[in-house]
Amino acid sequence: MQNFADPFSLAFRLILSGDAELLTIVLLSLRVSLTAVFIAALIGMPLGAALAVGRFAGREAAIVLVNALMGLPPVVVGLCVYLLLSNAGPLGVLQLLYTPTAMIIAQVVLVTPIIAALSRQVVEDLNGEYAEQLRSLGVSRAASVPTLLWDGRFSLMTALLAGFGRAIAEVGAVIIVGGNINHVTRVMTTTIALETSKGNLALALALGIILVTIAICVNAAVGMLRGGARQVVHA
Repeated sequence: MQNFADPFSLAFRLILSGDAELLTIVLLSLRVSLTAVFIAALIGMPLGAALAVGRFAGREAAIVLVNALMGLPPVVVGLCVYLLLSNAGPLGVLQLLYTPTAMIIAQVVLVTPIIAALSRQVVEDLNGEYAEQLRSLGVSRAASVPTLLWDGRFSLMTALLAGFGRAIAEVGAVIIVGGNINHVTRVMTTTIALETSKGNLALALALGIILVTIAICVNAAVGMLRGGARQVVHA
């Protein structure tokens, strides 16, 4: 009978030895998630800022929608992206299904509402604080956005980290659109699910330890950024 501690011992051995398969899976996971967060930031931050400073018909409804989309079920996102990218879908001609690009698209859909909603809150708070001063200087609402984004850069970084945390831990959507193909679309979360079902607990635990370590580092970075933001405010 296998000792309870054996899988943990083997898992740490895989990590410390720099196992090639393990590194490949981790690097692919990071590449997919970081790319998705970068694209989501390009979309979500301007969108959040526009909702924060803009005054237009349907603004409140748009804010409610963005906030609601933060809780999108990953499997539903995966299904929708699958239908778009399948051979019968409108984007089937691009042949992106079961590729890292498909996983990036799914993660962008999941992460963008998070970054947009958090960015809106940050910019809206800053706009309420500096609105009169900016208007007295003749700065329009649209022109104030870069200033507000820069002033809220520490808080906005926490929004990016929150998005990254959601992306790197995602399993439902990426397994649907990526197919969990070995050496092609197999990322940490999907590998953990697969290897656990196969009984290969050492690899699953090794990836789980790395995933938890990344989560801890992300939360530590958020705490440090918040501390930096408070220092800037009190400076």
